[in-house]
Amino acid sequence: MLAPPIRNAQFREFKVTARDGIGLNVRHYSCGGSGRRPVVCLPGLTRNGGDFHDLAVTLTDPHGHRRDVYTIDLRGRGLSDYASSWEQYSVLAELFDVIDCLTALNLHDTAVIGTSRGGILAMALAVARPGAIGAAVLNDIGPIIERDGVVRIAAMAGRVPLPASWDDATRLVREMNERAFPAIPSEQWAEIARASFNEKNGRPAPAYDPQIARTLSGGGQLPELWPQFSALGRVPVLALRGANSDLLSAETLREMHRRHPRLEAVTIDGQGHAPFLKDMPTINRISEFLIHSDATAHDMF
Repeated sequence: MLAPPIRNAQFREFKVTARDGIGLNVRHYSCGGSGRRPVVCLPGLTRNGGDFHDLAVTLTDPHGHRRDVYTIDLRGRGLSDYASSWEQYSVLAELFDVIDCLTALNLHDTAVIGTSRGGILAMALAVARPGAIGAAVLNDIGPIIERDGVVRIAAMAGRVPLPASWDDATRLVREMNERAFPAIPSEQWAEIARASFNEKNGRPAPAYDPQIARTLSGGGQLPELWPQFSALGRVPVLALRGANSDLLSAETLREMHRRHPRLEAVTIDGQGHAPFLKDMPTINRISEFLIHSDATAHDMF
C-alpha cells in the first residue's frame, strides 16, 4: 500500500506498507517518462537510500541518461519504520520488503544496484523472483564475505556516537573513513555525513535502529552465496570493488568473473568498503553498463 508522497525538487518520497505492517520509505527520482529499464537501489546494512542521491540525479537527467530510479530504505534504516525485534532484521524479511515494494510500484525487469547488504538482497531476489531483475550492479559484495570486514562493521554498528552538530558529524564520518577512502575529496565528507544521519530540529539524528547490530553478533564465518550468485547468471552484472575493501577480496572478484564470463568487474582506486558512488568516473561507468545491458540482456538467454 502506498502512502501520499512528499515532494522534493529532485524526487518524491512516500511510504510502502510491507506485508507485516512496516512502513518502508521510498524515493522516486523521475526522468519524466522513459522506456529504459528502471533502477532500484538497495543500501548497505546500516545505510539508507540517500547514499544513491548523486547517482540517481545523474541517471534521471532529462537531457542525458533518462532513466527512473527508486531508492528503498530497508526496515529500520533512514525514514523507514523500525521492526519490533532485532530478529526481524533478517535477509529474508528484507527480501520480502523489497518484493513488496516492487509489487506496490508495479516494477519488474529492473536494474538492481545493491551496496553490500543490498547486493546480498539482489542475489536473493534473483532466486526468489527472477522476473524482477534484468540487470544488477553489485557494489563491493560477492558470494564470499571476508570475516575481517564483518568484524569491523560489527564493532562499529550501533556504537557510533551521535554528533551534536553537522560540523561534528562531518568530522566524525571523515575520521572514521578517510584511511580507507583517501580518494574522497574533502568537500564531499559533509555530503556523506548528511546521508549517514537523519535530521531532527536541524541537528543530526540516528539513521538506523541500533538493534540491527545484533544480527552480526553470532561471529564465525558467513555462509558462501555461490548458488545465489549463480541465479544472476541470466542477467548482465557489473561488479564494483573498492581497492581497499576488507569485505570483498580481489580473489573472490576474479572467481565471480570466472563463473559469470559476461560479468564486468571494476576496481575503484582510493576507496574501501563500500564505494560511495559519488565520483563521476564510477557514475559514468554504471550509466554505460545500464545502457549496454538494455541492449544486450536478451542475448544472455
